[in-house]
Amino acid sequence: MDRVRIGCNYVKQPFWKVILGVPLIYLPILTTVPFVIIGVLLIRTHLKHVGGMEIKPYSAFVPDWVSHRYSNRDQPVINISPLNLAHYRIFWIFNCKLYCPLSVALFRYILYLVKIVEIWWCPFSHDQKQEYADAAIDESFWHVDPEELVKLHPDDKKNPIWNEKGEQ
Repeated sequence: MDRVRIGCNYVKQPFWKVILGVPLIYLPILTTVPFVIIGVLLIRTHLKHVGGMEIKPYSAFVPDWVSHRYSNRDQPVINISPLNLAHYRIFWIFNCKLYCPLSVALFRYILYLVKIVEIWWCPFSHDQKQEYADAAIDESFWHVDPEELVKLHPDDKKNPIWNEKGEQ
């Protein structure tokens, strides 16, 4: 399995680089989340207008609060200095129970919605299309019109990701 190498290099980084890098965690989220939320609303509206039903809600992508391992009482902290935010448990609770799971869930959710859109409009196979199986639909745009269905490649006609009557 390919792995990103980070832990082996972290301890070699000068402290000033680590401190300078911490705000860079939050800037991309602060600058992209508003646009992603707008994108989610637009895509969901599009899907509803073309007949989409039984679309998973955002909450299906958010981990249950009780599934988090730590509470404020036992959350590990980095005891650098009382002046450093990382010294406080509430900082880690914010990051580990809110920032990380909610932002990852938001990006997973928009990915799910975009997969549905692509499967609906473009049920044509490519080498990554099997990765879309978690957003499978009943029939694609090309399957609902018999005149268009005949134009599809036989494999695209029967693919179970965009044709629930397709071969399993």
